[in-house]
Amino acid sequence: MRSVGHWMQKASLLLLPLAVILQLASMISQGQMLVAMVFFACLFWIGRIVEGYAT
Repeated sequence: MRSVGHWMQKASLLLLPLAVILQLASMISQGQMLVAMVFFACLFWIGRIVEGYAT
């Protein structure tokens, strides 16, 4: 479970900048980027909880 939580944290930290780049290139709207930002922040937070419970 610890590796799953760690993977969730890494995925959120890698994919969030992708959403910013897509918004800057006008491929997604600001609203879509906001949804992605909230989703990835929650993914990181849940990953941290999962990693913490595994130890």
